[in-house]
Amino acid sequence: MTRRGMWARHFPGGGRGRTKRRAVALAAVAAALLPTAACDSSGDPAVPRPDHIVVVVEENRSYQSIVGNPEAPYLNELARWGASLTEFTAITHPSQPNYLALFSGSTQGVSDNSCPHTFTARNLGSQLLDADLTFAGYSQGMPHEGFTDCTSGAYARRHNPWVNFSNLPASVNRPWSAFPKDYADLPTVSFVIPDVENDMHDGSVRRADTWLRDNLGGYARWALSHNSLLVVTWDEDEDGASKANQIPTFLVGEQVRPGDYDEPNNLYGLLRTFLDAFGLPTLDHSSTARPIDVWRDGG
Repeated sequence: MTRRGMWARHFPGGGRGRTKRRAVALAAVAAALLPTAACDSSGDPAVPRPDHIVVVVEENRSYQSIVGNPEAPYLNELARWGASLTEFTAITHPSQPNYLALFSGSTQGVSDNSCPHTFTARNLGSQLLDADLTFAGYSQGMPHEGFTDCTSGAYARRHNPWVNFSNLPASVNRPWSAFPKDYADLPTVSFVIPDVENDMHDGSVRRADTWLRDNLGGYARWALSHNSLLVVTWDEDEDGASKANQIPTFLVGEQVRPGDYDEPNNLYGLLRTFLDAFGLPTLDHSSTARPIDVWRDGG
């Protein structure tokens, strides 16, 4: 029905004493004309199921340091292509607990960058494998599959959370060189961890921006037309004492509705989004987090 037809249906004539009824009808018309977001049975926003998710984690930059920064032209292009979360935060400081939080819903009691650790808790990778889906993490600079040393050149194990979980096979812990050339061959969910020279930890914003464009720009374009998703987030801001800990986070994909989104959320909510997308049980603190709502047609 057209807007004019709906109006005529609700307001067929004039007359006095109908002000209240008209006000109620006006509210009904407005509600009918506005798009509504789909929700699941819990009232949380429904998350569409992509064929592939690739998550890139960068290092130590605040939202204000990246958004609008001319040294990050490609990241700002991604922000325009997709959804930019303008009130998104990390969990704590320093780096390692945030990687664990995003991957398992908990910092696992870790409050520093010490290495090594071993955990048995459920995590995103184990949830996917238990559901006959696939997972892999690709770390730049890691010398070979299943590598467990704490460092190797510019590779840092503290940025690679899946290596710490004994309920995951060594085969999911892969070097960046194993990232598929054919994106259709990607696992259901992949993490990509640039080395410390290309993730803004030791190198510049410009260097990390260029690395991302050169290495994942093709996937970003492909995701826009192949029911897939690229997520770029950060571990923490650059101020280790910051209570706000606001970080940039961008989502680009075919089912993403582009724009700026100011609903507060954090890394636990991002994990909840991944789990909900594939109908997987929640993990620890992700169970009380709200999934991100940036989807076309409400998911």
